[in-house]
Amino acid sequence: MRIVVGITGGIAAYKAPELVRLLKKAGHEVRCAATEHALEFVTRTTLETVSQNSLYCDLFASGRTEHISLKDWGEMLVIAPATANIIGKVANGIADDALSTLLLAFSGKPVIMAPAMNCEMWAHPAVQRNIETLKSWGIRMVGPEEGELACGVSGVGRMAEPAAIAAAVYAAVQPQQLQGQHWLVTAGPTYERIDSVRFIGNYSSGKMGFALAQTLADAGAEVELVSGPTSLSINHPRIHRTSVESAREMYAAATEAFPRCNGAILSAAVADYRPSECTDHKLKKNGSEGMHLDLVQNPDILATLGSMKTSEQTLVGFALETDNEEANAQHKLEKKNLDYIVLNSLRDKGAGFGVDTNKVTIIGRNGSRKESPLMSKQEVAHLIIKTITL
Repeated sequence: MRIVVGITGGIAAYKAPELVRLLKKAGHEVRCAATEHALEFVTRTTLETVSQNSLYCDLFASGRTEHISLKDWGEMLVIAPATANIIGKVANGIADDALSTLLLAFSGKPVIMAPAMNCEMWAHPAVQRNIETLKSWGIRMVGPEEGELACGVSGVGRMAEPAAIAAAVYAAVQPQQLQGQHWLVTAGPTYERIDSVRFIGNYSSGKMGFALAQTLADAGAEVELVSGPTSLSINHPRIHRTSVESAREMYAAATEAFPRCNGAILSAAVADYRPSECTDHKLKKNGSEGMHLDLVQNPDILATLGSMKTSEQTLVGFALETDNEEANAQHKLEKKNLDYIVLNSLRDKGAGFGVDTNKVTIIGRNGSRKESPLMSKQEVAHLIIKTITL
């Protein structure tokens, strides 16, 4: 598509060149439009270099009506970051600079906004009213996310990452090929309690599972997301989230949901074992003696769904390996009656727990094998969904 990326004067503007790069990489043609204040954070030279097109930022340059010609050229407009100022202007029909004028002229075509601002500003009734107005006009919001903000506080207001915004563009231009389908996704770690304050857990962040749920929903599917403990949030009308803590709770939620689903992707890092006993108080040190835990095996969610699976369902598992990677993944694929298994190796730098990137090999029961380079987890999610739903 021909996409116009609009940049406003927020600190998150420094991420705009990466968004442009991702859109170009996906094959789109991109032109940039910026407010005067945006150029305090990112330069004209940078935006023109990454887009390979001239920048639009002066409404009265050479007497041209570029806001009209750019509207005629573009097939989609993406505003990232979208400050409270630009959101308020558009919601109230104000056009007093290059970008706000372009926005009002860009009627009848898809517009995506990635809000970014201080958490108090985001929560203000006026901003929320303006957001609801824009949504009612069909403008799609991506984010904001919860996290550390430029002002030093943490809260909701952080701009969505460029990969997530690029994924929203992908969803907008792709047909809803999974419309009417239901999918189950598990994500994150499980915590197995030792006492009232301690647990056995792992380093999973849930990012891969959340990216998969978002991609499925963007493709039209209704998604049952069963998530272990994670700080991640997700907001999509077709994603129904169930939060759990332990492997047994995840087992109960997954086995209950699976029979009504067309498929399931189990990306959660489920604890294989749990303490045989859990006290309701904090265990105290007993002199110089160590603590001895008696562990018992948790139910195997993937194997159970494999035994339940019908010929009409697709079941996808994940394998995080450190040695004999492909052999172990192939064994798991066959033993647990999977259709596909997604192999991660901790040997690959930048892949695995707690990072925003991943490198995978997707192995099919039919002998297919697809290996990805190191990509964002959102890009990996698109590759997985494309592979398993063809």
